[in-house]
Amino acid sequence: MTATKDPVPGAAAADYRDRRWRGRLPLYGPAFVAAIAYVDPGNFATNFSAGAQFGYLLLWVIVAANVLAMLIQSLSAKLGLATGRNLPEMCREQFPRPVSRGMWVQAELVAIATDLAEVIGGAIALNLLFGIPLFTGGVITGVVAFLLLALQGRGYRPFELAIAGLFGVILLGFLSTVVRIDIEPGDAAAGLVPNFQGTSSLLLATGILGATVMPHVIYLHSALTQGRISATTEQEKRFLYRHQQIDVFVGMGLAGLVNASMLVISAALFFGTDIPDTDTLEGVHAGLGRVLDQPAAFMFAIALLASGFASSGVGTYSGQVVMQGFIQRRIPLLVRRACTLAPALVVLGIGVDPTSALVLSQVVLSFGIPFALVPLVLLTRRRDIMAGLTNRPVTTFAAGVAAAMIIALNGFLIGQTLF
Repeated sequence: MTATKDPVPGAAAADYRDRRWRGRLPLYGPAFVAAIAYVDPGNFATNFSAGAQFGYLLLWVIVAANVLAMLIQSLSAKLGLATGRNLPEMCREQFPRPVSRGMWVQAELVAIATDLAEVIGGAIALNLLFGIPLFTGGVITGVVAFLLLALQGRGYRPFELAIAGLFGVILLGFLSTVVRIDIEPGDAAAGLVPNFQGTSSLLLATGILGATVMPHVIYLHSALTQGRISATTEQEKRFLYRHQQIDVFVGMGLAGLVNASMLVISAALFFGTDIPDTDTLEGVHAGLGRVLDQPAAFMFAIALLASGFASSGVGTYSGQVVMQGFIQRRIPLLVRRACTLAPALVVLGIGVDPTSALVLSQVVLSFGIPFALVPLVLLTRRRDIMAGLTNRPVTTFAAGVAAAMIIALNGFLIGQTLF
């Protein structure tokens, strides 16, 4: 499995230009793989915690983070289309070696934090559904992720369809609950106005940001579009990019709908109540069974399981892209899976509270965002690299402001934590 291999030999952009929409379906898919990272178990932990503790207060953070995700993933997809290389490869080529090696080290640490959230989420879901011990559930989640990646050997489409199917399970799980609860329109609208209530809400907002804008999938999306369908002219590249923009809008839009549903469900059912432990995934599962019924709790656990399985596979794939791109090294997939799985199994084995570990992992991920986002902005604004797909000045400005806000938010959080 290599990032540069053409998944459909002989396919060219010109082959799709005269087809109707059904004939153009192979153009879509990368954003749905990326979208799984935006609805991983870390999102479950941060979004339900935010809703239970602060009601609709942080709904605006989810909306803003989702808009930011659309912008970032669009830039990443465009880089892969324009250059035929992914973001780690471009960083290795364009930046001094010490810089690119440092970026690789932090990207690997982010990968560990990513896997921590995904494996713990899958383990909790298996425990809720079948009573499987957390450690054993973590091992099962790792094995399933490995099996998902094995689909890559049959081409890009089977893997994308499997991931999209699991994404559909997550979406159905939450929409089936949203339609059954009473939502206060006025309170939900008030949650769209930017506001905080103390450092605790800021910590959760940073966790939401880290859970929504995932550093590893910024690297991955560029690999999903490079060499996928060949384009030899600027016109063909623009044609492919227009369809990737649609892919991103739909994929990220559905991910945002899932994230908003999590917070809305938690705010409507748990905020201001005496239902215990609603800041934990186990407590949310029990609370749904208590407030609604067992089918609602079952759908939550199924969605969590689908999220853990799919996001773990996507995370391991991105780890391969990171290592191959930054240092031109590949290790056997089984070894890679074992290295990233080990820290999560240690956490499960020593009995650390899984939901607390999930929330903390999302804060760690938010610190890794600038290391992926800043190089992406710097590279996509350069005409000598991007040619006809170079960012417009307004796009570069918007992405630069977003990066600056994330860095400032993280700096403030570090200061609050230390002092």
